[in-house]
Amino acid sequence: MSWSRAIEELPTHECWELLGSAGVGRLVYVEDGMPVAHPVNFVRSGGDVVIRTGPGGGLRAAERGDRVAFQRDEIDPDTRTGWSVLLAGRARVVRDVDELVGLIDPYARPWALGRGEQMVRVIGERITGRRLPAEF
Repeated sequence: MSWSRAIEELPTHECWELLGSAGVGRLVYVEDGMPVAHPVNFVRSGGDVVIRTGPGGGLRAAERGDRVAFQRDEIDPDTRTGWSVLLAGRARVVRDVDELVGLIDPYARPWALGRGEQMVRVIGERITGRRLPAEF
C-alpha cells in the first residue's frame, strides 16, 4: 500500500455542497494577536455560514466585523481519506429580527449549554476545499 497520493482541489460547487451537510466546524479568528479555532455547530445559509454563540472571542470578532474563517472537514483515519473546506469572510452579528426568525431552527440547537443567545453570520468571500481520495 502506498501512502503518497495527490490531494485534489475541490471545485467551488462541491465545497458548498459539503458545507450543506450539518455538523461541527471550526470558527477561526484572531484574539489578542493569536489565531484561535473553536468548534461550533452551524447551518449554511446561502453563501454564508451561521453559528449560534455566547459571549467570547468569536462574538467580539463579529461585533468588530473582523475577517474570520470557518473550516469543516471529515476524515476517516482507517482509510486515510477525507476532505476539508475553508470559507473565509467577514463576521457580523445577526441583529435583524426578520433575519433571525428565518434562521432559527428549533432542531439545530447549540450543543454546549449557555451558548446560543447570539447568532453570527460568516459572510462568505472565498471558499476552497481539498480531498484526499481513496487509493485504487
